[in-house]
Amino acid sequence: MSLYSDKELLKLYEDNNVVGFKIIVKQFQERVYWQIRRLTKNHQDTEDVMQNVFIKVWKGLPKFKKNSALYTWIYRITFNETHTFLTNNQKRKNINLDPPIFENLPTEQSHFFSTTEKEISGAEIEQILFKAISTLPEKQQQVFRLRYLDEMKFKDIAIFLNLSEGGVKSNYHHAVKKIEDLIRQY
Repeated sequence: MSLYSDKELLKLYEDNNVVGFKIIVKQFQERVYWQIRRLTKNHQDTEDVMQNVFIKVWKGLPKFKKNSALYTWIYRITFNETHTFLTNNQKRKNINLDPPIFENLPTEQSHFFSTTEKEISGAEIEQILFKAISTLPEKQQQVFRLRYLDEMKFKDIAIFLNLSEGGVKSNYHHAVKKIEDLIRQY
């Protein structure tokens, strides 16, 4: 599927709400799914939250002010819906993903897990990383997840979390250092 710009997506939505919305869902559903899945424990919960997200997107699109990127807006809805779900179901601790997401790390990120002593499987790396993330202060956890796991730009994270871009970079730097120190212990 070819990717549309925000301007093109919103134009398609304005021309025909149903068709435009279907294209918006198609363009963002995979990213939304994995954003939710990283925080929930199973596929069914992810599907439930994702359905709520796109219902809110459908209802909110006519009022979308275009102050931010469309995905940033959808991401905020996804974050809020996932947080509400986890809070209501008290499932916020110990994230367990299936399949492991760290089997084929890009070179830029693989330095976290290099070791000369023993081989570590993707599932073990994932477990170690999420354990390390859980030790961070909440703000650093949010920034690290958004940047490292969701690959958001610092600028978008700043808008999303209502922080300065410098503050986001600082939180990310501190989070990375703490995670590297914790991972070295393994």
